[in-house]
Amino acid sequence: MTQHDRLLIIDFGSQVTQLIARRLRELNVYCEIHPFNRVDDAFLAEFAPKAVIFSGGPASVFADGAPMPPKTVFDLGVPILGICYGQQVMMHCLGGRVERGHGTAEFGRAYVTPAAGTLSILDGWFAEGREQVWMSHGDHVSAIAPGFEVYGTSPNAPFAITADTARNFYAVQFHPEVHHTPKGAKLYENFVRLAGFKGDWTMGAYREEAIRKIRDQVGDQKVICGLSGGVDSSVAAVLIHEAIGDQLTCVFVDHGLLRLGEAEQVVSMFRDHYNMPLIHADESDLFLGALEGVSDPEVKRKTIGRLFIDVFQKHAAEVGGATFLAQGTLYPDVIESVSFSGGPSVTIKSHHNVGGLPEKMGLKLVEPLRELFKDEVRALGRELGLPQSFIGRHPFPGPGLAIRCPGEITREKLDILRRADAVYIDQIRKHGLYDEIWQAFAAILPMRTVGVMGDGRTYDYALALRAVTSVDGMTADYYPFTHDFLGETATRIINEVQGVNRVFYDCTSKPPGTIELE
Repeated sequence: MTQHDRLLIIDFGSQVTQLIARRLRELNVYCEIHPFNRVDDAFLAEFAPKAVIFSGGPASVFADGAPMPPKTVFDLGVPILGICYGQQVMMHCLGGRVERGHGTAEFGRAYVTPAAGTLSILDGWFAEGREQVWMSHGDHVSAIAPGFEVYGTSPNAPFAITADTARNFYAVQFHPEVHHTPKGAKLYENFVRLAGFKGDWTMGAYREEAIRKIRDQVGDQKVICGLSGGVDSSVAAVLIHEAIGDQLTCVFVDHGLLRLGEAEQVVSMFRDHYNMPLIHADESDLFLGALEGVSDPEVKRKTIGRLFIDVFQKHAAEVGGATFLAQGTLYPDVIESVSFSGGPSVTIKSHHNVGGLPEKMGLKLVEPLRELFKDEVRALGRELGLPQSFIGRHPFPGPGLAIRCPGEITREKLDILRRADAVYIDQIRKHGLYDEIWQAFAAILPMRTVGVMGDGRTYDYALALRAVTSVDGMTADYYPFTHDFLGETATRIINEVQGVNRVFYDCTSKPPGTIELE
């Protein structure tokens, strides 16, 4: 397999370390994030980075047990960029001095002005005299290390940008990776250019390499894939099928909680269009029977997760002789499974994966997407020829409509919800808004209201509409629909979906765990 030039990001615990990797991947540079306590001399020798970035972090360099890089990283002879805590630890290790805040802390928007001299990683900066950046530091550098010079300052950071150009060491007190540093991407572009990266990390190249890797791993053995119909598992399935053909069998578990026509779409695409061996496990009666009378959202999730594993195992056994299980694991899943401090990770949504099945069934894992971010998976899907209407779909939760139906689940409520949601999404598409919105859905509320339709009295369900914008799913804000759009949409839903006589719009901003209604 082709060996790409690799950039190493040493993670010191910043909440936005993943954004560094995303910015670099956008530049077609292959990079990996590894926690500081797993980067030692042996690791550096094996990884052989072409450049290194130190992330930010919450610690103080002079605290007991403060995160530190291995000293040998400075002897590799490759460019190094330190960010926030990364700058401080760089100065600390190389002979500078870091002190506590004492009135020099900065959190939020700040402005950096240039100091004397020019610096290659600042090409394109300071055209108007100063640049907006995003600061987040309590401690500050009070003396730079020997060999470094100052190239930018802010009111509370006299050493906001420093560099030792002889050794290609660079350090900034702010966060170039965040949206609030408008020219941060340019700084990263300049850094990887001076480090000599060719920018050869493309989805075309990745596709060819992944296919070779899958063939080498699997050989002539059989693979089963839990196909949800979501983007990740679908791209993984198409990629693996391209590599090994009918050695792959997909198991699509239909729990009766999918959107209108979704099961038919999945079966048609994978069985008919791709001619892929597919087991369509229609187990809706089983799932809905187990959920009857259940109102607690966590009980719903656990019930669905438990049944999914049981059903998947039953149908996967029909394949016979399978030795591999394919999963659509992404790079953020890999990163988040390893705490930067070495502590245990927290399981948030165990039911979304077939957790425990590989060991239970004696299967080995095939995870061809584990090096990719979500946007890269979509790009790979386009490379594989999946239709844009499918690749660009909004995220859909593993428990499906169960968490868009607060309170008890009934077939009647699910039917109403499916039809109302279809009208809502159709409205969004007709108005050309679908790609502006990260996720949109309808939810049926556990209440009925009295209304008048025509000359008659109604006593029907109330519906909530939700639409959010997000860059990466870490946080979400409501989408600002116009009153005309909301009025038109509510009218369509009430006219076209029997059983609804009230429609509300949820215009709250929420963290990702509460984007869904339950």
